[in-house]
Amino acid sequence: MRKYTIITQSELVNMNFSLLLTTSEDTARPNLDKSEFVVSFEGDTPSFLEGKTIYTNLELFEILENINNNWITKEEL
Repeated sequence: MRKYTIITQSELVNMNFSLLLTTSEDTARPNLDKSEFVVSFEGDTPSFLEGKTIYTNLELFEILENINNNWITKEEL
């Protein structure tokens, strides 16, 4: 099952994209001001994401679709 977490811009450089389904910094989904990004993975939580809140697809969808949460809509990508 795919899992998601939200990271800050400064954390983006610490991602080991070989352990993620998000393949690079360019494919991480940004919020409107590019201060936060969504990355995804399957299986066990990679050590560099431990301590982060992990979301299911439904939980993440609720966050991203809430207009007040500062996320780019699919049409804006």
